Parts: sequence; structure tokens; C-alpha cells
Amino acid sequence: MMQITDFQKIGVGLAGFGIAFLFLGMLFFFDKGLLAIGNILFICGLAFVIGLERTFRFFFQQHKMKATGFFVGGMFIVLLGWPVIGMCVELYGFFLLFSGFFPVAVNFLRRVPVIGTILLLPGIRNIADKIGESNSMADSHA
Repeated sequence: MMQITDFQKIGVGLAGFGIAFLFLGMLFFFDKGLLAIGNILFICGLAFVIGLERTFRFFFQQHKMKATGFFVGGMFIVLLGWPVIGMCVELYGFFLLFSGFFPVAVNFLRRVPVIGTILLLPGIRNIADKIGESNSMADSHA
């Protein structure tokens, strides 16, 4: 079993608070202050969980530069005072950055007792199957 350090525990907390602030910022009609705090906490949490060097390597890989540009550009657009447009740009960058992680997350959630049952419901199952199939594995077999 892998040992979790105190920095990683703090990082999970920071990322969780970041997601909560982002959710509240969208709930309160795209409040730019809450969205900015959420962005900062999420990035800091990610850096604490995987380390500063690995965070930079993750965001600045050659094939992820476009996604990083959209993600960071969306943050700046939020800070400039256009939160709805900024969050749309940022969400697009987020999906481009983390799309390789979605199949892993969905397959993990299928094993969780209550959530796994919800993911088997007729309408949700089709969506979960689409997200859960990995494009990189399909490309490697061709």
C-alpha cells in the first residue's frame, strides 16, 4: 500500500476546497472572487498532491500546450471580469487536460457501492460507457 504524506493530505484538502469554491462561484451567478479563489486552491492542491515539478511537467507537455493555454487563459478571463466566458474557456481546457483521466475515474466509480449502482441506470449507463472507454487503448491496438 502506498504511503500518503502530510503534503498530499493537505493537497487533497486544498483541491477539495478549490472545487467547492468553484461550485459556489458558479452557484452565485459566476462570482469572480469565488471563482478566482477556487482556481488558485485547485492548482495549489494539485501541486501539493503530485509535487511541484510533476505539476509543471503535466501542464507543459508538448501535446497539452493547447489545453493548458485554454485552462490558464480562462483563469485570466475570469480575473479580468468576464466570469461566464472565462469559465467556459477554462472548462474546455480542463476537459482537454484531464480527458485521459476520465476513463480511470469512471471505472473506479463503478466499483463504489452506491455510485456503481447509479452508473448502471439505463440513461446514465450509456454516458458512463462512452466516458469509460479509453481512446488511447483503442488507438494502441490498431
